[in-house]
Amino acid sequence: MPVLERDPWRLQYFEHVPCPEHVLIPVDDPDCWLLFPDRRWIYDKLKVAETQGLACGPHGVPPDSYPVFSKPIVNLKGMGLGSRAIGSAAEMDHSYQPGHMWMPLLEGDHVSTDCAVREGLICWIRHATGVAAADGMFRHWTIHAAPFPELEEKLSGWVKRHMRGYTGMMNFETIGGTIIEAHLRFADQWCDLYGQGWVQAVVGLYDKGHWEFADGQRRNGFSVPLFAVHGRRYSHPPPGLQAELRAMPEVQSLQITFHEDKPPEDHPMPPGGFRLAVINATDLGAAMAARRRLAAAYPPDLILTPA
Repeated sequence: MPVLERDPWRLQYFEHVPCPEHVLIPVDDPDCWLLFPDRRWIYDKLKVAETQGLACGPHGVPPDSYPVFSKPIVNLKGMGLGSRAIGSAAEMDHSYQPGHMWMPLLEGDHVSTDCAVREGLICWIRHATGVAAADGMFRHWTIHAAPFPELEEKLSGWVKRHMRGYTGMMNFETIGGTIIEAHLRFADQWCDLYGQGWVQAVVGLYDKGHWEFADGQRRNGFSVPLFAVHGRRYSHPPPGLQAELRAMPEVQSLQITFHEDKPPEDHPMPPGGFRLAVINATDLGAAMAARRRLAAAYPPDLILTPA
């Protein structure tokens, strides 16, 4: 299997793709840290902010003005955990935390971007945006077929300046065109929505250093989660129902995103809810319909986003 995938519900995207044994493709940041020791600086969010000329510093160094955004400098599991806005010097003193940093409180669109990089140059790129719900949850994500020209120009320039010689996948999180996180991997939640042959192209990039992917028939894609309340132990839906949902028109995949034999509190989940599943589709209405049918397999008082 070509990808070092830790989540069994995402093996479906990679397990049938041929790959040479020597090729290792990470999709989790701890694996990226181990595989690319000379690129570990990219997980230092203070360093990433400095490369863009942003006002920033570690806790203990006071900002010149407020509000600011505070977050861990390095956090390979749950990159956003512990993040918050801070509105004053008094609040900063009260919120002091070793290993945290501050930077400007940004405004604008929050975009997740996957790109293929060959010898320090972006050769393929695609963007996703999410509709946020409460407490870290999302209603759905849209994987856009259309380009984002201004953002692509900024990211291409940054990669050219700072990733010289790198070949592989990258993911960026940006707000208003400013990079807030960078990763030496792609987002594996919706990679099936990039089109047939995309995973094979990724294998070729890591194996031969070439990017070959026919990307002329892009469609918008949608990734829709189903959340339930915390504090309960859940069972997987019946296999027959899973097969029925996967066979629905426009539905590309169904991920049941939890382990039945693992305590609920040991799953990394947003504070607002426990994610039961993710449905990927090329039509938002179809994804929502599949989510409603899946939600009906659970007691309605436990479901947070059934509609």
